[in-house]
Amino acid sequence: MPPRLRVAILAGGRSSEHEISLASARSVLESLDPERYEVVTVAIGRDGRWELGSGDGSVAETLPVPAANAPATLGSVDVVLPILHGPFGEDGTVQGLLELAGVPYVGAGVAASALCMDKDLFKKVLRDSGIPVARHVALRDGEPVDNPFGFPCFVKPARLGSSVGISKAHDDAELEQATALAFRHDDKILVEEFLDGIEVEVGVLGNWEPVASIPGQIVPLGHEWYDYGSKYDEGGMELVIPPELPDDVLEQVQRTAVESFRVTECEGMARVDCFVVDGDRVVVNELNTIPGFTSTSVYAKLFEASGVPYEELLKRLIALAVERHERRAKLTY
Repeated sequence: MPPRLRVAILAGGRSSEHEISLASARSVLESLDPERYEVVTVAIGRDGRWELGSGDGSVAETLPVPAANAPATLGSVDVVLPILHGPFGEDGTVQGLLELAGVPYVGAGVAASALCMDKDLFKKVLRDSGIPVARHVALRDGEPVDNPFGFPCFVKPARLGSSVGISKAHDDAELEQATALAFRHDDKILVEEFLDGIEVEVGVLGNWEPVASIPGQIVPLGHEWYDYGSKYDEGGMELVIPPELPDDVLEQVQRTAVESFRVTECEGMARVDCFVVDGDRVVVNELNTIPGFTSTSVYAKLFEASGVPYEELLKRLIALAVERHERRAKLTY
C-alpha cells in the first residue's frame, strides 16, 4: 500500500462565511479515507489567528500558529484543501501563501481566485470572451449612484459571497438603502440589471480538461430571490436535478460553464451560477472557486447525481492538486 498523503484542511477564515467554512471542513474531514490520507486541520479565526487542530474528527482550535509561520507549517504537508469562503480565503490571498509555501493545494490559483472573487472584473473578462453576463455598473465609495437599468435591480458588494450585502431594489428609496448596505462590506459595489429567468447551477471539475456536472435548478422557497436565508435556512430552497429544460439548453449551460472555467483560468473545482432567460438564453451570474462543500451542498449533490460520490470527488480534487503542482514544478522561473 502506498504511504498516506498528509492533507491539511484549511478552514474558518475572517469573512462572514466563517461558520459555513467550518461546516464544509467537518464534512470533508469525516469523508477522507483514513487509510489513504493522514489529515490535520488548520483553523483561521475570525480575528485572523491561525490554529492547528488534530484532525480527529473535529476542527479543534488548540495550538496558536502565528501567520508568519504559516508557510513552514503548511509546507510540511503533501496537499492543502483550502475550504475557505469569501475574502481572505477565496480571493487569492491564501492561494498566494500556499504558492510561497510550495505546497500543492486544491482549487483555483492566485489570479483565477482573485478574478472570480471580483464580480466586476469577472464580468468584464467573460464579456470580452463572448460569454453573456448581466449588464452592470461598478461604483466606488463616494461616487453618485448610477442605475441605468430601471427597477427592480440588484446591488452587490463586488467581492463577497453567499449573498451577504446583496439587495434587490424596487425603487429609488430601496436603491439608496441597498447601496449603503453594500458599501458597508466593500468599497466597490455593483448595480446590476434584473434577469427574469430560471436560476441554474452547474459544477465543474478538472484542470486543463474540465468536465461539467448535470445542472441543477435553484427554487427559493419563501423568499423572493436566492438570498442568504434561502441558501442556508432549513427548507429555504429546493434543488431540482436536472432542471425541467430542454436537453439542448442543459447542454448549453454545461458548455457555458466549462468555457467560463477555462477563460478565467480556473483549475480544480468551481460552481458556475447561471440564468436561463426566455427559455433558451444562458447568462452567467458568477463563478465560485470554493463552493460550499458539505456532502449536502449544491456542488456535491450535482456531482453525486452525475455519478461522482462525495468521497470520490475529494479523491479527484486532491489528485488534480498534485498533478498541477508537479506540472508547474517543471517550469523554469
